[in-house]
Amino acid sequence: MRIIGRVEERKTMQAMQKDDKAHLLAVIGRRRVGKTFLIREVYKNEKVFEMTGLKDANLHDQLTNFSLQMNLYFPNKEIYKKPESWLMAFSELSQVIAAIKTKQKPVVFLDELPWIASKRSGFMEALAHWWNNWASQQNIIVVVCGSAASWMLQHVVNAKGGLHNRITKLISLMPFTLQETEAFLKEKNINLSHYQIIQLYLSLGGIPHYLDQVEKGKSAAQNINDLCFKKDGFLTTEFENLYPALFDNAGSHIKIVKALASKASGLNRQTILKLTKLSDGGYFTNILSELEASGFISTFEPLEKSKKDTLFRLTDEYSLFYLSFMVGRNKLNKSDWLRVSETQQYKIWCGYAFENLCIKHIDSIKSALGILGVETNVNSFLHRKDNNYGKGFQIDMLIDRKDNIINICEMKFYADEFSISKDYAQKLRTKREGLKAVTKSKKMVHITFVTAYGVLDNAHKMDLVENDFITSIFFE
Repeated sequence: MRIIGRVEERKTMQAMQKDDKAHLLAVIGRRRVGKTFLIREVYKNEKVFEMTGLKDANLHDQLTNFSLQMNLYFPNKEIYKKPESWLMAFSELSQVIAAIKTKQKPVVFLDELPWIASKRSGFMEALAHWWNNWASQQNIIVVVCGSAASWMLQHVVNAKGGLHNRITKLISLMPFTLQETEAFLKEKNINLSHYQIIQLYLSLGGIPHYLDQVEKGKSAAQNINDLCFKKDGFLTTEFENLYPALFDNAGSHIKIVKALASKASGLNRQTILKLTKLSDGGYFTNILSELEASGFISTFEPLEKSKKDTLFRLTDEYSLFYLSFMVGRNKLNKSDWLRVSETQQYKIWCGYAFENLCIKHIDSIKSALGILGVETNVNSFLHRKDNNYGKGFQIDMLIDRKDNIINICEMKFYADEFSISKDYAQKLRTKREGLKAVTKSKKMVHITFVTAYGVLDNAHKMDLVENDFITSIFFE
């Protein structure tokens, strides 16, 4: 399969091939997001050596693995025996690469680096020595990769030792967008409507390896049923493996994720601490940062509120779906999903999950508004009734623009046109008028809808709605 999307990442990687400098490239990203595939495809003609670490293996086995890979990639040379140490291993690698006669810049790819660099293995010290004393002076690209984001950030990207400030470029590979998801499915000859692709995305997210399990000829609901609820379904046990593969001592990360799953609109720091019973401090802050850097959670700074009111939302689609329908008291049987997917319970859940999708695709909304070049802040807003304004209201997403407009974003995922009722129209007026009153903003306040099939034309729409976008904006 050809590479789908990843346009900026490919540009960065290909640019490294065209100069005469040494590059140390770090690629991080969650499990099954497509890191290894991207690196192998972009550098398939230049890669001279690749080694993938062995999970939970000792030093002896990791060094044996190195020698096996040396014999695989350099079969016409002498038979390489297991080196005594990583210093000797890198010395052998230097010699064989130096002997290669090629006009192409050679690429060395070390995959699952955290698995290789076990404690007291000496690997990181040897890698730093090899880079500083040999590789950095060659016309070469060295790619290091790992799913354990926290480890990669601590020991490679922000390393304090010999690799300090040595990374040429960091690529954080994120899940597919909806546009990339559609292109990926079409590459597999799977043609689904935008509505069904969004249904898939709300359950699986944009993880290429998950999407690769989607089968042609089945609806979104059928595929979700097969992957998530059938015995031995591909994603039935994925959650149990996902976080331990990414984070050290993942129990605290999972506690936070579960807490956030309990409140779709998000939680502030103090509420998360209360629900998880974790201790406040740098360790807790670090966990939140790791979850955000890996794309599991998103932060929202409330408009004109203090930092303590920052909201954290669980925006990883699979985790939210798993905790809502696949585990605990909400767990469904394999025969239940096709029925549940038609219920009001699921439709309400989809509404909250769709808000997360819109948050992730905020650039598409800004593009549709024609404001990609305008400085903006994306915020949330919660007002509890008081003497300043006697009605309470909540805005899940607003776009505060430097061109003196604030867009209140209303996001609705319905299987038909969305109709603004009299009661809902009053809620919109409360949001619009309340926002201006509470913030004392002189900016114009516009109401922007993002829906699957548009807003039904009626008097309320004519009176209240400035922008009516459908989900096709996410696929352009």
